[in-house]
Amino acid sequence: MGVQFSTITETDRPRIYVACLAAYNNGRLHGAWIDAARDAWELWDDIRAMLLASPVMDAEEFAIHDYEGFGGVRIAESEGIDRVAEIAAFIVEHGALGAAVLDHCADDLDEAREAITGRYLGMHASLADYVQELTEECMTIPEQLSGYIDWQAMAHDAEVGGDVFVIETGYQQAHVFAGR
Repeated sequence: MGVQFSTITETDRPRIYVACLAAYNNGRLHGAWIDAARDAWELWDDIRAMLLASPVMDAEEFAIHDYEGFGGVRIAESEGIDRVAEIAAFIVEHGALGAAVLDHCADDLDEAREAITGRYLGMHASLADYVQELTEECMTIPEQLSGYIDWQAMAHDAEVGGDVFVIETGYQQAHVFAGR
């Protein structure tokens, strides 16, 4: 069980453009767009089919020349197909928020999984609202002091100190995660 922000539609599913390098090196463009959110062996089957259809005989090598639907996550030209399938599955499972968390975690899939499943603290209008809510749940603040508390400064300190990180997905949509 994890957090899901938005459903990935058929038109924005993660996919890769795989090019035949033998054709490319001979001045010809040959490749295929492949839905990446499937088992790795299915991607391999599609890559093999693309290479078999190459205008260059006995084509064997390929490269990822383009990709879409991965949010801010970068897919290298020589990225492993198993990893591409794992990343795509994570993004499809967790939507745009998952892609943003993965980007925040410097493309570390294990870290992103752990953040989504174990450190998600909820969506709030802002980090300051979260800090205020948490503080007021933990202690009673005398009414005469409440106007002097700078929730924005406390939120800033929590984020800069690594206690939390925030992924903003829209107006007043601050997804808060516990830091490491």
